[in-house]
Amino acid sequence: MYKLLLRPLFFLFDPENIHHFTFSLVKTSSKIPGLPALFRSLYQVENKKLEKQVFGLTFKNPVGLAAGFDKNAVLYNELANFGFGFIEIGTVTPKGQEGNPKKRLFRLKDDHGIINRMGFNNDGLGAAIKQLKKNKGQLIIGGNIGKNTTTKPKDYTKDYLECFNALHPYVDYFVLNVSCPNVGSHAKLNDKDYLEELIGSVQKANMAYSKQKPILLKIAPDLNNNQLDEIIELVSFTKLDGVIASNTSTDRTGLKASNDLLEHIGNGGLSGQPIKDKSTSVIKYLSRKSGKSFPIIGVGGIHSAADAIEKLEAGADLVQIYTGFIYEGPSLIKKINKELLKKTGVTL
Repeated sequence: MYKLLLRPLFFLFDPENIHHFTFSLVKTSSKIPGLPALFRSLYQVENKKLEKQVFGLTFKNPVGLAAGFDKNAVLYNELANFGFGFIEIGTVTPKGQEGNPKKRLFRLKDDHGIINRMGFNNDGLGAAIKQLKKNKGQLIIGGNIGKNTTTKPKDYTKDYLECFNALHPYVDYFVLNVSCPNVGSHAKLNDKDYLEELIGSVQKANMAYSKQKPILLKIAPDLNNNQLDEIIELVSFTKLDGVIASNTSTDRTGLKASNDLLEHIGNGGLSGQPIKDKSTSVIKYLSRKSGKSFPIIGVGGIHSAADAIEKLEAGADLVQIYTGFIYEGPSLIKKINKELLKKTGVTL
């Protein structure tokens, strides 16, 4: 139904406008008696064999929703009905900010991809916490955190710490987003020495709590092997709990979209099927070169059950979808989980 009826209709409209419309649609429909139960019956796959123990948490299944979809934590309770094992909210910054000027979200239909330069648009910490207090406890929630665009380099760490401490009671794990190509002044965040300082500061803050929360680093898919070796060293040295591979890409190689269209769109991070192989390659390298010494969440170009299994077989412990959710609809989560069960010998 989604791909035949809803997607062609949705794709007639501006991507950012339709994103807000679908949020309202899901929110409103979930208040109709019986509809949440119907969504669960249609999309959820419940089976103990799908459970995964990763960085001390028990995920009811390994399929999550990546950050950027529910930036302000307004829809995670409703999205839980579609069968996700976990949802990552954010990126959250200390203060609310508008992000980059519109138009800033673009579909590449022939490539099954998206280019965005949103620029960490979000309502800020206070708004996210207000929503997270409504958590019904249906699934694991991750908190993806970043800095405000106007923050001076000397205060970057302060921004991350403010988000970390404020969100600590409300999320199950944290992601330090240092690899988004859509915000300015990010050069410092890609510096290994600064990353050691940032991670060390957040780890120190984490130790002050009676219950520590897992901390992960989200990395770009465009890193070369030397840079990936540095990531492996960084994870080992700082004792990070894991890595998310990967964020969006700035590479435009091999796209079906015309050069004229790409020039019209301009800068931004590319997601979806065009970065599938790139992200899988990063996962495989990190897993093999590190001797699978840390967990990896695989994200990038998952549009089918086969894509998800490819990520897991490359070394990912969990997977996340975003662009695939937009192109394939909520049935994608069910298809992945059913295929994973088939691989364990469970027939449905």
